[in-house]
Amino acid sequence: MKKLSILILTICSVIAFGQKVSDYKYVSIPEKFQTFKNSFDLETFLANTLKGKKYVILQGDKLKWPSEAMGNSCSIINADVINDKTMLRNRVILQFKDCNGKTILESKGNSTIKEFEEGFQDALKQALIVVPIANPVAIVQNEVATPTNVSVTATLVTESTASKYSNGKLDLQKVQIDNNQFILVKPNSSLPFATFKATTKRDVFRVKLENGDSTIGYFENGNIVIEMLQANGEYSKEVFAGK
Repeated sequence: MKKLSILILTICSVIAFGQKVSDYKYVSIPEKFQTFKNSFDLETFLANTLKGKKYVILQGDKLKWPSEAMGNSCSIINADVINDKTMLRNRVILQFKDCNGKTILESKGNSTIKEFEEGFQDALKQALIVVPIANPVAIVQNEVATPTNVSVTATLVTESTASKYSNGKLDLQKVQIDNNQFILVKPNSSLPFATFKATTKRDVFRVKLENGDSTIGYFENGNIVIEMLQANGEYSKEVFAGK
């Protein structure tokens, strides 16, 4: 029998950056964490915990990954667990990086449980506490420098692929994600101003705004209309006309 231990929870540090882990739907987990000779099934432990937080886990053969993820590598966040063990504690560093290798979140966890498998899993459990439930938004792939003679297909917001709309104060670009979803983005921004998802009614959409508010939007006479909540609780029509 495993001995019962008094667990001391210490999250040594959490480093968070602009983009949030919860903005992502897909999390890529390697088949084996490289800093462990024996990773004590941490890959499965991490995958199961993140599934419970509503993320879609990507592992194994990339050819079997969803087409949505394959078509936009920047819609995937990459997870890694680093062995940070000391003489007295089993410790790990949990990292999430975006498609350009930028760290989105780093969290340290440690455990006083001496058994390696149980101790490392407990340390990872502590590090995972700060990871929020998935609340994905549309993420547009940024343009990055590529080596000469390498052909890369990317979903970029460019002059030729995006339709332009304006309300007179704000210029936006409409980018079609798939048949049931599009986004409005500000020029030179990779974060959507508004994300539109189709409803059962033609040309009417559920809309998630960049501030997190939810509302509805629709097409009207070739324009995009968003119903904006005002301070008095009433809604006003924000009309974005095609340019």
